[in-house]
Amino acid sequence: MKKPSIKTITVKNITNFIFIMVTILLLITGFNFRALSKTAIENQALAHAELVKAGLTAQMKSGVMANQGFYLEEIRELKKINKVAIIRGEAINTQFGTANPEGLFRDQAIQQAFVTKTPVFTMDEFNLTPTIRAIIPYIAKPEGALNCLSCHEVPEGTVLGAIDITLDVTTYRNQSLLVLASILFISLSFLLLIIVNTSQIIQHNIQEPLNKLIQHAKLAYKKNQPISTDQFTTSEFTSVADEINLFNNEIIAHQDILQGKNEQLVALNNEIENTLRETVYTMGVIEEKRSQETSNHTKRVALYSQLMAKRSGLSDREVELITAASPLHDIGKIGITDDILLKPGRLSNAEHEIMKSHARMGYTMLSHSKRDILQAAAITALQHHEKWDGSGYPQGLQGEQIHIYGRIVALADVFDALFSSRIYKESWPLSKVIEHIKNQSGKHLDPNLVQIFLDNTADFVKITELYPSKSST
Repeated sequence: MKKPSIKTITVKNITNFIFIMVTILLLITGFNFRALSKTAIENQALAHAELVKAGLTAQMKSGVMANQGFYLEEIRELKKINKVAIIRGEAINTQFGTANPEGLFRDQAIQQAFVTKTPVFTMDEFNLTPTIRAIIPYIAKPEGALNCLSCHEVPEGTVLGAIDITLDVTTYRNQSLLVLASILFISLSFLLLIIVNTSQIIQHNIQEPLNKLIQHAKLAYKKNQPISTDQFTTSEFTSVADEINLFNNEIIAHQDILQGKNEQLVALNNEIENTLRETVYTMGVIEEKRSQETSNHTKRVALYSQLMAKRSGLSDREVELITAASPLHDIGKIGITDDILLKPGRLSNAEHEIMKSHARMGYTMLSHSKRDILQAAAITALQHHEKWDGSGYPQGLQGEQIHIYGRIVALADVFDALFSSRIYKESWPLSKVIEHIKNQSGKHLDPNLVQIFLDNTADFVKITELYPSKSST
């Protein structure tokens, strides 16, 4: 899952915070504006009611109450006034007769106005054409130019009647919505400006410097050069760059130390391996001397093996291993007694079985080590007398069951045994050696290795000439 960037997280959090703040601000503003609008509408209704009251009182004093209906009709024609009705109280009905329609006082709002002696307002603001209904009671008072008690024989404070007026407040509602829409637009505009500005600030002061810091940190590490702090405008990134420079210096210093240690370890390992090779070769020479093999037998077998390993396509390391390991192929002969090992004539069957045991003894001597050279030497010691057709010893392996090291050393050992003199035989002519090796292809020897030998016989002979045996021909 892809993780969000610093800019995304910051802008998202700021947007959420500002959105919540704007929403709260709009709600508060809306409620306050509604309250102010409602107060203005109620005051307007009260003003209309006072106007009607003054007109009716003037008509009553001038004795033209018969024109009351005409007067109210004219009032209803005024803009924004949907309804005007005069509701007489009980005292007026007694004095002048009943004029209210039947059931009028069953209206809860009218009852409330007469009981509480205070105006009652009912807003219907969610219709297509919003209205406000105002029930304003007339209270008998002696004060002012309109002295009610001069015309009505009632106690002071009596509710003489009420005006029921309904006003169209569409204009107020639309103005309120316009103001709220304007506030919302301005708020969203500021929100957008804040988001864009914040995004740019993060882009220029965090994201770009951070990317630049990462790139320069990689280059500083690769080129071993410090990061220039002049390119950063904030103290935070300058401090981080300084820390990276210190860290790189420590890393480079430790790398230099580690490189020196690695070079020492490589040199020590090479020295150990070279010493091991020399030791292995020396052990092979010791075995050669004890067995009274022809001189340079160990050297020649190692070089024959190296030549065939290269021509067989083995890896460089495998070529090194078989070259170093092949001198120990007969190390097991150290465990054979001199009377059998150095016997000039043909061995008896029992003696031959004892002689054959040198393969397992050599493997036992070498196989305990974890060093790859000695592991390769153990393989050659055990398998160099195995034959391709399975008639060899000690395991009777067949074909590619025999390790390539064992097959290579087997051919090298056969060639050197035939082409050099031993205490029990004279050296063979090269032509006879080649003929014999051809005949053993697919029997004693690996056919592929035989072909490699035939293709490179001259190189084998050169090795013999460079390291001849005293009795070679």
